[in-house]
Amino acid sequence: MAKAAAKTKAAAAAPSVERRPALAGRTVSALGVKVEMLPPAERISLRAPQASVAALSKALGVTLPAKPKTSATKDGRMALWLGPDEWLIVDEAGNDPLADCAKVTALHSAVGISHRNVAISVTGPAASMTVNSGCPQDLSLEAFPVGAASRTILGKSEIVLLRTAADAFRVECWRSFADYVFTLLSEAASDAAN
Repeated sequence: MAKAAAKTKAAAAAPSVERRPALAGRTVSALGVKVEMLPPAERISLRAPQASVAALSKALGVTLPAKPKTSATKDGRMALWLGPDEWLIVDEAGNDPLADCAKVTALHSAVGISHRNVAISVTGPAASMTVNSGCPQDLSLEAFPVGAASRTILGKSEIVLLRTAADAFRVECWRSFADYVFTLLSEAASDAAN
């Protein structure tokens, strides 16, 4: 009994580490647009040859897209096509896509990048104008429809851009660039409102 009490006391005295998401809770609203940090999610960078796509799709529970600028979403998990053999997998449901891929024996490379990336939401009627202030890509609905995804740039930072609705985007960036990307989008939102 005394040993258990000593362990409990030692555990309580030990320093605890709390991982705080980059820019957690940061939100900017302007006329016609809202820019906000999204909650943490599980992410992997997935590379695989065509012969492995079916097995990986089955394990992940979402069909890996095969065409440029496409994505697939199912049960809180997104698969974004980044190249002929490359996808960004994002899980917002609290599941572990890395563990799901570990069960697959087909040739692939899956790397956890959950702590490297953060996501920023840009929503509202002026969302495309806000993103286009730093992104040279044509974001018209005809060229970049709902579900379109691509690796591109925003200002001087590489991003992965996903159109989640006609007036909504998800911007994925490295956490080390999060302040720069968020600030650029915030200033663009203010400009778009004028």
